[in-house]
Amino acid sequence: MKVTRAVHPFLPLGRRLLPSRLAGLSLALLKATALELAILAGHLLLYPSGITQERRAPLPPPEGAAQLPTETKPPVVLLHGFIDNRSVFVLLRRNLAQHGRQRVESLNYSPLTCDIRTAAELLGRHIEEICERTGSKQVDIVGHSLGGLIARYYVQRLGGDLRVGTLVTLGTPHSGTRVVPLADAHPIVRQMRPGSKVLEELTLPAPGCRTHFVSFWSDLDHLMDPLETACIDHPDLLAQNVRVSGIGHLALPVHPAVATGIRQALDATRTGAEAAAHAGGLTVA
Repeated sequence: MKVTRAVHPFLPLGRRLLPSRLAGLSLALLKATALELAILAGHLLLYPSGITQERRAPLPPPEGAAQLPTETKPPVVLLHGFIDNRSVFVLLRRNLAQHGRQRVESLNYSPLTCDIRTAAELLGRHIEEICERTGSKQVDIVGHSLGGLIARYYVQRLGGDLRVGTLVTLGTPHSGTRVVPLADAHPIVRQMRPGSKVLEELTLPAPGCRTHFVSFWSDLDHLMDPLETACIDHPDLLAQNVRVSGIGHLALPVHPAVATGIRQALDATRTGAEAAAHAGGLTVA
């Protein structure tokens, strides 16, 4: 993957004529915006296919050597963001399956969901059902945006660290985002604001939390304000923050380089993940 740096304003005049968030307008930003629009158009076409929940046929019991992958590669649960559905993970799911993750499940939560805590409780029931059906003791989770926050609440506040080995979040407002103030009419958006009671709960001590957290954040994510809100900063959590350059919010669950990083995070042992965190993570262009 190509390592990049955050882009700089190309004209000092831009700082005076444009709002601060647009003052860094550059070729990289234009490319990222074009990619976001293309992804949005494609996602709108796929959206109807993901409205209903997946049909999950019971898995046959493992036989002989086939039981080994059950231990080394637990099921992966994909959890979408606000006003979205499982169709956002079409490409990521295919990528994971091509690299040995045969048990990948996408969960939909209702667009009428108004409370992160309630959604986290429902997620917990889904995960218990998945573990019972597959015979696995744990799952891994990949959550995009709000989905990552729901999963983190389940892990950190509802005892989900017993069931979740690795939680990967993509553009998740862990410390709250101030973007689009008019969206505060929706209760769950208010819970994603800095200083909300839900986010304050996530700052409380979490001693002995067993889940490994990996948070991907982008320097061109227009929905994260400030950008660093998508990083996890908690003294009790084993967390790695991975900086992504050159793509926006919608591209995080779609970009092939991010998918590679997700696979590496899911496959890493705790020791290896800690070493990667000290190495500064990875960036993509």
